[in-house]
Amino acid sequence: MAQEPRFALKQLVAALEKHFEAAVAKRGPEDLAAEQAYYQLEDAFLSYQEALEDTYGEYLPFDILEDEED
Repeated sequence: MAQEPRFALKQLVAALEKHFEAAVAKRGPEDLAAEQAYYQLEDAFLSYQEALEDTYGEYLPFDILEDEED
């Protein structure tokens, strides 16, 4: 079940801020805090997207790209 859209939006904004802070403080390519912030942002984005779609039938103008395995 989707979240209430306003709550999901607040979580997305908070995840964006946390991701920014992790990027600024990043200590190399293997920084676990930055990786964790990335996945939290991805989850928050998907929750917001789902809440908008379920509640209002609206969609965001962008999507998350899948990693391509060679």
